[in-house]
Amino acid sequence: MDHVIRSASFAFVFSLGATGAFAGPITSNSALPVREGGVILRGQTKLMRISDDPSPMDRDLTVWAAPTVLVYGLNSKFTIFGVFPYLDKKLEVNTPLGRMTRGDSGLGDLRFLFRYTVWQWDRRGETLRLAPFIGLKVPSGNDEASDILGRLPATLQLGSGSWDPIIGTVFSWQTLPWEFDVSGSYKINTEAYNFDFGDEARLDFSFQYRLLPNELGEGTPSFLYGVIESALEWRGHSELSENDDPNSGGTTWYIAPGIQFVTTRMVFEAAVQIPVVQNLHGNALKTDFILTTGFRFNF
Repeated sequence: MDHVIRSASFAFVFSLGATGAFAGPITSNSALPVREGGVILRGQTKLMRISDDPSPMDRDLTVWAAPTVLVYGLNSKFTIFGVFPYLDKKLEVNTPLGRMTRGDSGLGDLRFLFRYTVWQWDRRGETLRLAPFIGLKVPSGNDEASDILGRLPATLQLGSGSWDPIIGTVFSWQTLPWEFDVSGSYKINTEAYNFDFGDEARLDFSFQYRLLPNELGEGTPSFLYGVIESALEWRGHSELSENDDPNSGGTTWYIAPGIQFVTTRMVFEAAVQIPVVQNLHGNALKTDFILTTGFRFNF
C-alpha cells in the first residue's frame, strides 16, 4: 500500500513549474529559472483511487492530497522550494469487527528543495537548462494516530517520523511553441519506530505544446497548452524491524494526458495519471488513477 499513498506527496515535491507565459510540467519537474527575488505560489489537489485488492481484506483506499508550494528565486541560478502538504487518507477494510474505515487527515511531512542551474544555452525564442537539486523531507506530520483497533499502520499515518534526503537532476528544453522536460530523482527513506519505507526512484518526462493561439502576436493575453507526461516509479521493500514486507514496493509506469490554461501571471491545469504497468510485490494495492488539478501564480 505504501507505494500508492506516498506517491501523492513525493511526486508533488518535483512538480515545479516555469515562470512567465509558459505551461511547465504538471506532475514532474522543470529546470526553468525563477527571476531573482521572484515568488511563485503553487497549489494542487490530487485524488487517488485504489481498489484492486486481491486479498480477503478487500481494501478500498481514497487519498486526497492538497500540497502548497512556495518558490523563491534567490538569483538567476539558485531556487528554493518549500512544500506544505495537507493529506486525507481513508481506507475501507474488512476487520474482525466487520467492515471499517481507518485513516487520518491533517498536515503531512514538510519538504524543502534547493535547485541550482549548472548549464544553460540561450538563443532567441529557445533555451536549454540543466539543474541538479537536493532536498530534505522533515517529519512534521502526525505519526502516532490510532483508532479502536490500535495504532494506524505506518502507511496510513500523515507523517513517517523520519528525516529523508532527496537528490536529483532535471533538464528542460523550451521554445516558443513547446517545452520538453526530463527529470530523475531518488529519495532515501530512513528508519523511524523500527519501520523503514523502501527507497524511491522516479524518472519523469513531460511535453507541452501550445494549441492556441496558433501564431503569437502582440498583446496575446492567454494560451492553451496540451500536455502529455510519463512517470516511471520504483520503490523498494518496506522494512519492519529490519525484515522486508513482501507486500510492498515494485515498479509502476504512468501516462498522464493534461491541459493547461496560461495567462501572463496565472496557470490553471489538470491531468490524470493512468497506470499502464504495475509490477508490484505480493498483495500491494494497485492504483486506479490519480487526478490532479491546480493553479500557479507568479508574484
